[in-house]
Amino acid sequence: MERRYNFNAGPSALPQDVLNHAQAELLNYQQQGMSIMEFSHRSKEYQKIHDGANELLRELLQIPDDYEVLFLQGGASLQFSMIPMNFLQTGQQGNYFLTGSWSQKALKEAQKLGDTYVGGSSEQDDFKRIPELDTLQYSNKDAYVHLTSNNTIHGTQWKEFPKHNHSPIIADMSSDILSRSLPIDQFGLIYAGAQKNLGPAGVTVVILKKDMLKNIPNQLPTMLDYRTHVDKKSLYNTPPSFAIYMLSLVLEWTKTKGGIKEIEKMNAEKTKLLYDTIDSSKGFYSGTAETASRSSMNVTFNLPGKELEELFLHEAAEEGFVGLKGHRSVGGCRASIYNAVPLESVRALSDFMQTFHHKHNI
Repeated sequence: MERRYNFNAGPSALPQDVLNHAQAELLNYQQQGMSIMEFSHRSKEYQKIHDGANELLRELLQIPDDYEVLFLQGGASLQFSMIPMNFLQTGQQGNYFLTGSWSQKALKEAQKLGDTYVGGSSEQDDFKRIPELDTLQYSNKDAYVHLTSNNTIHGTQWKEFPKHNHSPIIADMSSDILSRSLPIDQFGLIYAGAQKNLGPAGVTVVILKKDMLKNIPNQLPTMLDYRTHVDKKSLYNTPPSFAIYMLSLVLEWTKTKGGIKEIEKMNAEKTKLLYDTIDSSKGFYSGTAETASRSSMNVTFNLPGKELEELFLHEAAEEGFVGLKGHRSVGGCRASIYNAVPLESVRALSDFMQTFHHKHNI
């Protein structure tokens, strides 16, 4: 069967080379007579994978030595709770910048655990843009500042990050980590569910500045305390070993592609092609995000009318395109063009969009 054009928002496309590699080793990992899913997480075979993934992620993202790298479970959604549990103390506030559904959910969890406020938001504009840096508000009571770097539902992305020296910046980078160069040292903590650019669902990466650990209270449940996972190198309990194995293969693939700089170039080419297709349609396709805030990972757009939109999705599915329906909360269309989505798939989508436009233009 031919593979489809996968534009799913998450879980999303994985590199073909990675899938082939995993398939070849699935039943017999490195001639050991067992699947990697069957190895003990205390075995030397798995330990090599675990350590290698950590080291390669550090290399690719140029993570400084004063940061820890953790492989956790529970997705980014568990981090919504762990962050305030570990860092939001009495007398402090969590400062949240709202740019979409995921930042709203992070705020909602923090509100259950301590004092919070919204230091910046684009909700009044239906989250079609990222707030301007000079409009963001801070307080000397900030325990941390939280943002979501890329917004999968609304198709917006922070192009530049706030620089704030008084409290650590924490970022949910689930949907754009590994897609571009990052100023790691601007952040106190970065977290990312793997199922966009890092691998399959099941593992969450946390990049944590070591200085943050001194702020953690002692009464936390063991599994919800970052120090537990730092002390045990993410091996306090059985980790999602197969997901981490797949993560390691994706990191190796990223390196063979030339690392982050080359990946960023490829992503820029895909992004330009798709947005040019939208912009040149003279309103037949209309992007939902303001131009300056457009995401390079999730391209959101509408067609003139719901009936035409449904026809577009139907005909696209018949041509082998998957995942183009917008999030249920906003409707419309969305093409998620993460690292593993090849340029050829984006070209095929662009061609289909132009053909559909010419066929149905009113």
